[in-house]
Amino acid sequence: MKKLKIGLLGAGHLGKIHLKCILATEQWELAGFYEPEERNAASAIAQYSARRFQTVDELLNAVDAVDIVTPTPSHYALAAKAIRAGKHVFIEKPVTQTLHQGRELLRLADLHQVKVQVGHVERFNPAYLALRDMMLQPMFIESHRLAAFQPRGTEVSVILDLMIHDLDLVLHLVQSPVQRVSASGVAVLSNTPDIANARVEFANGCVANLTASRISLKQMRKMRLFQRDAYISLDFLEKNAQIVRLFDRDAVNLPPEDQLMEFDTPAAGKKWLHLQMPETVPVNAIQQELETFAESILQDTTPPVSLNDGYEALRLAHRILKEIDKRKAKTLDNASF
Repeated sequence: MKKLKIGLLGAGHLGKIHLKCILATEQWELAGFYEPEERNAASAIAQYSARRFQTVDELLNAVDAVDIVTPTPSHYALAAKAIRAGKHVFIEKPVTQTLHQGRELLRLADLHQVKVQVGHVERFNPAYLALRDMMLQPMFIESHRLAAFQPRGTEVSVILDLMIHDLDLVLHLVQSPVQRVSASGVAVLSNTPDIANARVEFANGCVANLTASRISLKQMRKMRLFQRDAYISLDFLEKNAQIVRLFDRDAVNLPPEDQLMEFDTPAAGKKWLHLQMPETVPVNAIQQELETFAESILQDTTPPVSLNDGYEALRLAHRILKEIDKRKAKTLDNASF
């Protein structure tokens, strides 16, 4: 098997996890990493015996692709530099800090014909993968993503830090234009919102209600989908899924009777309920996304989480941030009277 040479940009906490996953992925050959902070660099060398490049340019000259795992404000400059050098790019979410930067990366990637994949890792969560073969047409989605406060990552709001995972999933699930957004958020321990709620309404009638917090006492990463024939519950933390379906007695492919629970409904009469817990296969989600990135290069296919996917999630996130700012300004105006 042909191996591709990859270099890591950023060897902090998450970067070292990526280093480990690269070394475990057979399509990749690790050329080394670039990390300006001495302690992080020394730790990466000690743990993985990886070569440290002294400059980004030196690393780019030695690789086919780069894996960018640096703080969000540096994403654009590093990705643009790599793309202009003709290198394929894996870039952690959020893809860039601003929408203008995201659009510019889209232009550059098209101009230089390189592959760019964005690290929306929940697409590779076993709970989500378990639904791959199911016809999903949700009309209401509810998500809660709660985490304890960590100083790492607070250079961006909780919408860009945590909620963006669910924004990507919702956009991937619904496949319909966003019509209306309302949102509120509060900055508690940082200078940007640490807890936020958003309601997103789509042209096809679907509504998504999303809550994200990085100041919670317990962790939670759950999503619930409601559609005409089913209720689906996803637990991204526990990596499992549950599907509750409603059937008529004369339904095609009715499950065995001993797996059904009968009940009466006021409007539709007798229905039968079936609970299914689809099998989930344990995977290393980060390793899997890096594998699919390599496959998209080797097979000349679109990455499963494309640069456009990352940009659309960022665009919706910024729309939510704008709504939070509008609500805050309105509140301040009312308080001044």
